[in-house]
Amino acid sequence: MSVSDLIVDPTLELPLSPDPLPKAGSAPRPRWASMPTLAEREQMCGHRGAVVWFTGLSGSGKTTVARALGRLLHDRGKHSTLLDGDVLRGGLSRGLGFGPEDRDENIRRFTEVARLFAEAGLVALVSAISPYVAMRRRARERIGADRFVLVHIATPLSVCEARDVKGLYARARAGQIRQFTGIDAPYEEPVQPDLRLSPEDGDPVAHAQHIWDILAARQLL
Repeated sequence: MSVSDLIVDPTLELPLSPDPLPKAGSAPRPRWASMPTLAEREQMCGHRGAVVWFTGLSGSGKTTVARALGRLLHDRGKHSTLLDGDVLRGGLSRGLGFGPEDRDENIRRFTEVARLFAEAGLVALVSAISPYVAMRRRARERIGADRFVLVHIATPLSVCEARDVKGLYARARAGQIRQFTGIDAPYEEPVQPDLRLSPEDGDPVAHAQHIWDILAARQLL
């Protein structure tokens, strides 16, 4: 076997859990030999697998609202998990920079992980700046528009900069950090997000309820 035999064409759309059909005339496959289907997983979870994608500037409150939603889902018997930008940057996306190509690759990795969780029947809560329209569109297309909810945490730059919990805006203004979104790198606001939330719309608990209502209306819960 050559190395080329082991390489999978990345353009192929492969199933997440390969489970080929038995050949005609063969004995029925025993139950233990078949992975649970998405429908079976969703039935066990009691809701559809989905992705809630939070986009917004650094310090806008994406992760705070995502955590509030995760708590609300859990308290109401729903299964979710949080994919946070800072956490993935320290692990799966370690070594990636903040130029356009590396940002695209970071979000591609986010997308694939979120898709796996959704296919497992969970509600994946993605908290990522994801500054470009094109990358968010690709995420929606890859995951599936019917199970993708885009939430824009539309906190103004002035408010994010005033918060500056991590001191990143001050460092960016001082030229110590380059390609910082909102300062010397662009943020393309969503034109038609599924939901746009700002500080005037209430606290994180109120925001979480708004998102719950969208998920329920879309029959994802």
